[in-house]
Amino acid sequence: MLLVLLSQIPASPGVDSLADYPRWLVVACVTIVLAAAIWVVMKLLKWTLWLLLFAVLVLGLGTAGWMLLR
Repeated sequence: MLLVLLSQIPASPGVDSLADYPRWLVVACVTIVLAAAIWVVMKLLKWTLWLLLFAVLVLGLGTAGWMLLR
């Protein structure tokens, strides 16, 4: 049923394929998009590592303080 509905959707009047663009432009755009994605992942990893460091410090020092006072 879904395939019948999808086959009845008219094709967009725009460009349907990357083959219509020059190869150098496709490669340049893909390179820029991948570099941006890697940059975002690096930033997320950096913030994750900082949060992990603070969590370890807080838990470790909190546990040491609790054991000292107990």
